[in-house]
Formats: sequence, C-alpha cells, structure tokens
Amino acid sequence: MKVRAIRGATQIERDDPGLMQEAVVELMKEIMRANSLESGDLISVIFTVTSDICSDFPAASARAMGLGDVPLLCSTEIPVPGSLPRTIRTLVHCETERSQKQVAHIYLRGTSVLRKDLAQ
Repeated sequence: MKVRAIRGATQIERDDPGLMQEAVVELMKEIMRANSLESGDLISVIFTVTSDICSDFPAASARAMGLGDVPLLCSTEIPVPGSLPRTIRTLVHCETERSQKQVAHIYLRGTSVLRKDLAQ
C-alpha cells in the first residue's frame, strides 16, 4: 500500500450546521467512492473552512458519518481577498494502491474553479 493525499472542496449556501453536515458528508462519501476507499484506509483528514464559516466544525460531520476512529483536524483558511466564500476544503491522507495520477480529487458545488487542473 502507498500513502496518498486526496484534495477536495465543497461550498455551502450559508453558514448553517445542517448545511455543513450535508456538504461534508456528500464530499467525504464521494472522495471515498471515487477512490475505492473504506474508513480503515484513512490515515487522517484535515478540513479547512473560509473565515465566513463558524457555526460548526466539519470534523463533527465526519465523525457523525462514522469516521470517529480517523484523526480529524479543522482550521481556517487565510482570508485572501476575492476568494471563494463559504468553502470547506479537505486533505485526506490514505493508504491505497492507486498511483498519484489515478487518485480522484473531488470538487463539488461550484468549487471546481479552485483547481480546474485536479477536478474530476
């Protein structure tokens, strides 16, 4: 098995815990589906949010979907002028047999503009 890092992002309409949970669960499920991962393959997950999100931790949503055994970390993105608002990003560290070129990075809900070179 190799250790790989998978990028992902999503956006919510407003800062609301329910919307965050829906978006984080959707993003994590799609990352895991697209990369044929199970929770036991995950080493750690880092979440960042833009400074306009403060209603909840994205890690709480990941724990609620069953990722409680995976080390999770949350942080705030630097507030770059003109950056995409209400954005949740993730960096998933995992074990996989996929090569770096085979890894599927997932950008949902309008966030593909962040990394057009990586978005599936």
